[in-house]
Amino acid sequence: MPSDTPPPRQRAGGADTDGRRHRRRGPQEAGIRALLAAYAVGDPNDLLTLRILLSGLGKRMFGMLLFIAALPAFIPIPIGGAISGPLTILIGLQLLFGLRKPWLPKWIARRGPRRHTLLRFERRIDPWLGRLEHLIKPRLTLLLDQRMTTLLTGLLLVVLGVLLALPIPFTNYLFGGLMLLYALALLERDGVLMLIAWTAGIAAIAVFGVLSGTLAAAAVEWFDRIF
Repeated sequence: MPSDTPPPRQRAGGADTDGRRHRRRGPQEAGIRALLAAYAVGDPNDLLTLRILLSGLGKRMFGMLLFIAALPAFIPIPIGGAISGPLTILIGLQLLFGLRKPWLPKWIARRGPRRHTLLRFERRIDPWLGRLEHLIKPRLTLLLDQRMTTLLTGLLLVVLGVLLALPIPFTNYLFGGLMLLYALALLERDGVLMLIAWTAGIAAIAVFGVLSGTLAAAAVEWFDRIF
């Protein structure tokens, strides 16, 4: 039966159950690799509800929620973007409205990935996270807490979520990667990484926003010709 208790913590001395070592930090400061390693411990078929995944993260809850929202974009199925896109839009809107922690309907809060799904994704991206671990760290944290910068983050996430939901070929991994940048910046409290995420997000919107507009115009023209 799935458990609704928080994930296990690290062993004494800062070592995870899989032997990897992380700097000793409290639950509200643990890095993404430590969090994923903790969530991986247990029955692979357990359902990790969003309530569990967001437990004890404080200001970083939006980052974890965005991280989970990005997962479907990396699943090789056509509807991956159709799942990740609306979830990203929901997160962006809540940042725009200035919510201090995510609001989720109960039927969504009771859902989430199976432990084995999260473990499989963790194994896939762990080499990249290992390389980034020495570069990502809490810095310029005040930048993340300013109302105007939170508005900008929310606005960009809403637009990127719309683009992700559109059937633009071969863009799911690209937009999913962008979502991970924003998620890591919020999770690791890294203002420098958020600056990079803003730049990449604005560039993606400039390029694919035009492309999606062109595709939409072509679709309308094609529809008019047929009917």
